[in-house]
Amino acid sequence: MRNDFLKEALAIVGDPDVLVSLAAGRVRMLRRGNRPLVAVPETLSFVDVALREIIEGRIEYFQDGIVVRGDNGA
Repeated sequence: MRNDFLKEALAIVGDPDVLVSLAAGRVRMLRRGNRPLVAVPETLSFVDVALREIIEGRIEYFQDGIVVRGDNGA
């Protein structure tokens, strides 16, 4: 996991527990075959992809769960 991505995503989300939950939920989606919502090199881990999506505003957290903001074809 890239520390710079983690710091940026935490600055956006604010709560480390929420960030872990949000990233873990998105990682599960990616492992099931969902495509990344941002352009990323194939060498990035699923965790890094999830953090990039949070940083770029493609993933949001609401009390009822994760909201994915559409597929950009990346």
